[in-house]
Amino acid sequence: MAPEALKRPEWPRPAASAVIFRGDTVLIVERGKGALPGTWSLPGGHIEPGETARDAAAREVGEETGLVVTLAGLVDVHDAIFRDGDGTLRAHYVLAVFRGDSFDGEPVAATDVRDARFVPLSEIDGFRMTPGAQEVIRRAYEQSRPAKV
Repeated sequence: MAPEALKRPEWPRPAASAVIFRGDTVLIVERGKGALPGTWSLPGGHIEPGETARDAAAREVGEETGLVVTLAGLVDVHDAIFRDGDGTLRAHYVLAVFRGDSFDGEPVAATDVRDARFVPLSEIDGFRMTPGAQEVIRRAYEQSRPAKV
């Protein structure tokens, strides 16, 4: 095998995010940097070398909002792919999306987010969110509720 075949492209990059609930509200953040600034999304970011995806999700929530969270499970593995107008790949992240809860404190925007808040689930369609965010929030909410008998 030629050495060129062993080289990996710059993309995709591993990342993690979290759908965090407090009752019937969900934590969302307004992106301030990177892809799609001004868009609302779930808190998250890069997985650091040697860090588990679950630990990265909890760390990113803490860094971006100041909240301590308890993660309960994996919701989805989601591809976030961004292209320029001519189709050139700009970014590709493979996100492990977890669900969990936060019981104490109020979110405070920090690092690369402009705003952070809990919003009622019934209001998430009123926010301009990253592609697929509302769908994964709904799926996480259904997974977090007790099974009906």
